[in-house]
Amino acid sequence: VGVMKSHIAGGARFLAVVKADAYGHGAAPVAKAALEAGADMLAVAIPEEGIELREAGIAAPILVLGGIEESAAEAVVQNDLTQVVFDERRIRALAQAGQKLGRCAEVHLKLDTGMNRIGVRTAEEAQALTGCFTHMATADEPDPTGTLRQIERFEALCKAVKAVHPGEIICHGANTASIFRYPQLHADMVRGGIALYGYPPVPEATGLTPAMRWVTRGIYVKTIAPGDRVSYGGTFVATRPTVVMTLPVGYADGYRRGISGKGCVLVRGRRAPILGRVCMDQMMVDVTDIPGAQEGDEAVLLGRQGEEQIDAEEMAAWLDTISYEVLCSPSKRVPRVYINA
Repeated sequence: VGVMKSHIAGGARFLAVVKADAYGHGAAPVAKAALEAGADMLAVAIPEEGIELREAGIAAPILVLGGIEESAAEAVVQNDLTQVVFDERRIRALAQAGQKLGRCAEVHLKLDTGMNRIGVRTAEEAQALTGCFTHMATADEPDPTGTLRQIERFEALCKAVKAVHPGEIICHGANTASIFRYPQLHADMVRGGIALYGYPPVPEATGLTPAMRWVTRGIYVKTIAPGDRVSYGGTFVATRPTVVMTLPVGYADGYRRGISGKGCVLVRGRRAPILGRVCMDQMMVDVTDIPGAQEGDEAVLLGRQGEEQIDAEEMAAWLDTISYEVLCSPSKRVPRVYINA
């Protein structure tokens, strides 16, 4: 939060994106830390995530970024969530819920300036809102053409919206990459996402440290003979006497099966390749070349150990995906421990 706020132009407010269980880090603890660090507002993907934060005692404004069914309108208003809207039907449902509960339904209008996901595309569609925003589709790419085109359209739509709504309208279009690259987009508020968790979406985002370190411990160590096979399907065949460490983690914990035979973990500061297929609850790694490796040793799945490090970008490369998906992967059964919480 501090790194991003130092790049904000003018007096723009800061919104911390804590959707998807704060990118796998734990929504309530991250939200509280972000607010303590100076965030003004939070964002989630669905009302259930916002309700979880309210139940954790968080009173700050919370924006629901995704669309809702009309049946969810009452829960949104009841829990003082600010709902994204982009059509008349949902606006009407929220207004009716507000009338029923005797309170104002807070909404932000989603403006589609080029992402083509959700959002209104013309000034004529802009109705009943307390804020409006858009999302940049290519702000993290080297070519600025598409982003500059979106910024131009966003500014025109914001001007049209503010012309017909006399109250204070918060306009926000800067995602994480835009915070560092496009100060002209900072407007009234910016939205910080992946950089909250220590990963830079663009080279300009420096001074960040990954927040998540995912570890387990070896539960069994044995030596197998040449010709022995490991895990389902026997896809790994030993060509030498091989010391195998079993770890109590698998794809049910979010350690993806697609890493099988590609990735590694860190044991005693050295890389231990994964042997065969990752199972639902366990996996095996090769510690033959790690002197003294034994049951109970810490195994780092993600993070630093000694001079070695495995980050979410590297793990994403093994899976042909992005760091965002890797960070969201650890399942609920993986305990979270918060340092200096």
